[in-house]
Amino acid sequence: MDEEPASEASALNAATNLAMHARAGTVKWRCATVFAAAGIAGAFVGSSLGKMMDGQRLLALFAVLMIVVGALMLRDRGRVGDPGVRLSHENLPRLLGLGAIAGALSGFFGIGGGFLIVPALILATGMQTLNAVGSSLVSVTAFGLTTASNYAWSGLVDWPLAGLFVVGGLLGSLLGVRSAKALAGRKGMLTIVFAILIFAIALYMLARSLALF
Repeated sequence: MDEEPASEASALNAATNLAMHARAGTVKWRCATVFAAAGIAGAFVGSSLGKMMDGQRLLALFAVLMIVVGALMLRDRGRVGDPGVRLSHENLPRLLGLGAIAGALSGFFGIGGGFLIVPALILATGMQTLNAVGSSLVSVTAFGLTTASNYAWSGLVDWPLAGLFVVGGLLGSLLGVRSAKALAGRKGMLTIVFAILIFAIALYMLARSLALF
């Protein structure tokens, strides 16, 4: 496979965004930590498989999955969510299962996976979209570091390119956190914007995968 800059950049950018969301009080730490812990194991397995297989040629399938996720989010855009969500015996199994799956996909494709983690956290706990966005950054940071370490161990990291991703991500994170809080005040708007971004990324990945054949 080609050298992989995305995971390193995703991890560092997510850590910066996480600090901002933590200050804003939007992170559900216990739910986020359980989800991330399960996902770390999945990310290691997924990234190990990704080094043995050409995951880039599976981008089309992954893009289709993203479109499905985006459609489901639009369908439930009017959902308010529970601002008082806590870790419980009821949501623990779902957090563990969905965390492992999201981590494996993130590791295999070498991506941050936030667009999968956010809906997964909502599905597992019923939390608000803004809380899911903030909480997802715990997993994105953990998955990214796990995947990046695995790729770096095999010498598959393009560090200068990763640095450019990080600089761009830091600048975007300042605007992103403020925009998320502003959109959260309008019912369903944050979910709609998030779904649109998923569709845009999915279309890009479809175009890229078609160019590979």
